[in-house]
Amino acid sequence: MNNLKVKPLTKEQLLISFDRLTRFKHPEVKYLRVFFDVLTNNLISPKYKKTDLEKMDYTQLTDLAQYVFNYSINELGYGSCDDYVINQRLYDYEVSVFSISKNAEKLLKNKIHYKAIIDLINDDSVINLRWLKNLATTIDEKEDRFKYSLKYPIKKVVIAEGATEEILLPEFAKMCGYDFDREGIYMFSAGGKNQVVKLYYKLVDILKIPIFVLLDKDAKENLEEIKPKLRPIDKIHLLRCGEFEDLLPMELVKRTLYYELKNISLLESKMLEEDMPRVKILEEVFKTRGMHEFKKVEFAQMVKKNIKTTSDISAEISDIIREIKLDDIQSNII
Repeated sequence: MNNLKVKPLTKEQLLISFDRLTRFKHPEVKYLRVFFDVLTNNLISPKYKKTDLEKMDYTQLTDLAQYVFNYSINELGYGSCDDYVINQRLYDYEVSVFSISKNAEKLLKNKIHYKAIIDLINDDSVINLRWLKNLATTIDEKEDRFKYSLKYPIKKVVIAEGATEEILLPEFAKMCGYDFDREGIYMFSAGGKNQVVKLYYKLVDILKIPIFVLLDKDAKENLEEIKPKLRPIDKIHLLRCGEFEDLLPMELVKRTLYYELKNISLLESKMLEEDMPRVKILEEVFKTRGMHEFKKVEFAQMVKKNIKTTSDISAEISDIIREIKLDDIQSNII
């Protein structure tokens, strides 16, 4: 390795790389991406193209990448560190959550000097970097996750159709005393019921941890598509009415509109009581106001600011949160 010529990564580049290495993605995917990027941009000699690296043995690839990282850390004045407790804990975590080939495990068995640069990570750093720093000293990872709201180690995945659920469900759960970041719950917004199926099929083949799937009432066909792949540890909740917006208590909706629109006319109040999908009603309210087009994400952010008490949580939303909390799954489909 002494004949290698390296362009050192900056502090910012190191943190970006370590952020990408600790995100909730399959280890083989994220490690290859980061290692390829570092070696093509920062290894001056010998010079490798991405096509060269794709053919390289994972052990050699790992050795080269860790050399570039450690050289950069040393050049920045942080020296070296022979304490690899963070590396071991990262390895233990990844293999406990993901199905990883023996070959891909070579990527995780690196000796990057993480501990030498943990002082670069502070309370303003992204959550996975704060977790990385905590790995250097933690005695009980789950206890520290709860204490510091670290989200990691992830223990369960929730897949929902849209951003409304992604924005509001964690907020409602927190109001019920169940903080997703403290409990290790990772939430995905799939972007539609068909995408939920695709995402579930992708995750079920690589994850060892439970997956909770939340579907709108009209997604019965999608539920049937998921059933053949459903594991005993997974669960599906099919909404009993419409979509997630329909579960929001009317008083919460009115309070949100009053706060955001400053007033609600008699006509708009009557609209809210009509027996039709909530989203259709909200589209009409926004149109009546001469406002921009109603957007679910923006409205969800409005609602989030106006959640005040547990009375803002409907019975079915409470049921969903209770089901996510359950570790011992007795029935897969609710």
